Amino acid sequence: MRRSAARQLALVALAGALVSTGAAAPPSPAGAAGAPAKVPVATGYGGAVASVDADASAAGIAVLRSGGNAVDAAVATAAALGVTEPYSAGIGGGGYFVHYDARTGRVRTIDGRETAPATATATLFQENGVAIPFAEGQTSGRGVGVPGTPATWQSALDAWGTRPLGQLLKPAEKLARDGFTVDATFRAQTELNQDRFGDFPDTRKLFLPGGALPVVGSTFKNPDLAATYAELGRKGAGALYRGPLAEDIVRAVRKPPVDPAATRVVRPGDLTTGDLRAYATKRQDPTRVGYRGLDVYSMAPSSSGGTTVGEALNILERSDLGSLSEARYLHRFIEASRISFADRGRWVGDPAAEDVPTRELLSQRYADTRGCLIDPGKALTSPLAPGDPRHPVACGAGGQAAPTTYEGENTTHLTVADRWGNVVSYTLTIESTGGSAITVPGRGFLLNNELTDFSFAPAAPGVPDPNLPGPGKRPRSSMSPTIVLEDGRPVLAVGSPGGATIITTVLQTLTGHLDRGLPLVAAIAAPRASQRNQTTTELEPGLWNSPVRAELEALGHGFRQNPEIGAATGVQRLPDGRWLAAAETTRRGGGSAMVVHPRGKP
Repeated sequence: MRRSAARQLALVALAGALVSTGAAAPPSPAGAAGAPAKVPVATGYGGAVASVDADASAAGIAVLRSGGNAVDAAVATAAALGVTEPYSAGIGGGGYFVHYDARTGRVRTIDGRETAPATATATLFQENGVAIPFAEGQTSGRGVGVPGTPATWQSALDAWGTRPLGQLLKPAEKLARDGFTVDATFRAQTELNQDRFGDFPDTRKLFLPGGALPVVGSTFKNPDLAATYAELGRKGAGALYRGPLAEDIVRAVRKPPVDPAATRVVRPGDLTTGDLRAYATKRQDPTRVGYRGLDVYSMAPSSSGGTTVGEALNILERSDLGSLSEARYLHRFIEASRISFADRGRWVGDPAAEDVPTRELLSQRYADTRGCLIDPGKALTSPLAPGDPRHPVACGAGGQAAPTTYEGENTTHLTVADRWGNVVSYTLTIESTGGSAITVPGRGFLLNNELTDFSFAPAAPGVPDPNLPGPGKRPRSSMSPTIVLEDGRPVLAVGSPGGATIITTVLQTLTGHLDRGLPLVAAIAAPRASQRNQTTTELEPGLWNSPVRAELEALGHGFRQNPEIGAATGVQRLPDGRWLAAAETTRRGGGSAMVVHPRGKP
């Protein structure tokens, strides 16, 4: 049931009070290079931006203040994240862009996922019929797909933007040239990759200057990336797909610039300039499900985010989650996640190469046949067999169970709204933290290792796997940029990084806010659980150390601890017309929420 406007505004005020009194992380101080302060929640008029980084959010807000729209601001924010969050995103990667157009009331999406080379086959990551070690795909040219991010920016601007790409890249170009302040997260992520980065001279020179880790509080500059952004600004996004920059990318993939003294096995890739020239984004309709009288839109395949979150919401639609105890709520949330992941693994892949039953997976009829598997008094076991969405049978299975394959956990997400009511929810990535670890020489950015999102081999012998590699194929993703409408107008938008945990993070944030009555910033901050059709469910410390865990274990659930799951951001339209921006309070050092006019209408 929808909360009253007065109730919603009271909850927003409570959330703001909790943040300001220290129940959530306080604002981070401005850094040595004058970085804006980080705050996890902001309310006001004129538009809003939420991201993991204050410099990036500020870039988006500057665009909104100067009259740009949400799409313009999203591109500027994403470009800045390519500077300050280079291990999570950048022009060497790809992503998914979801847009609400206030003029037409329509939600549309752009699939900017990376693609495999034209020569790729189902055995791309196999030798002599055996899958190679994951680490040898992760740090290699073989794992690199054709980047989709610059093409996504251009496609979004061509469709809905008002500013040229070159203008929107200027803040990021300046940030790369003048530098940003190193924080503890950036240093920790560099340290995590120190051995990998050390094996590539260009990467080592950029991210480990003098062989040392960057110092917290120091200024990090990337003049090569500034020059690359300037080139894209002059020539357009197409400069990455043809010409000298494309040739530099192909050379780095086919002959990875590894230190001759390195002992690491670094396999070459088979990317060609023809693969880059052939790349195109896909404009497509979103997924849509109804939930509690709302319309929830997200990303259709090649992402599995929209279908998996949507199926789980359809399953949960039959439960009054708001009236349940915390343990009973989490039990149903975990089981709905388990079931929808079982179906994801069997049915979802790139629809250009696979027969994906998207409509059937999102039907309430199918969800009801799967939801009846949930026993209020006993946990299901994994791997759970999938159902058959085309021939649903109540409480029945449609095939053999298969485990969920591994998916890297690093990405970034941003959400933007403008004064006219347009909204963008955009998730972008280079896959693993640090991507392939290959910096394109002289260009200042890391290449993705997105092809490792393919199954290296079938998840289980004899079980069809729609996510095996193929020529020009997009690997399955879990990115779930989401926009929620009520009567055709935006209520909120949300998304998160985190590999396959993105799906459960978005689902838990939505149910926490819509069903459990948490203010958006509190729903984002709540301790998370993630069940992905695996033998155990991951818990963050806040749930691991809670009495709720024992209640769930008594139902048969098994758990393992994960120190941090996801890093969500969101925006919300309040009943009085203000925008609320919300980000993490502590994860990844806290996020950055900003609005154009925090003190009232201009």
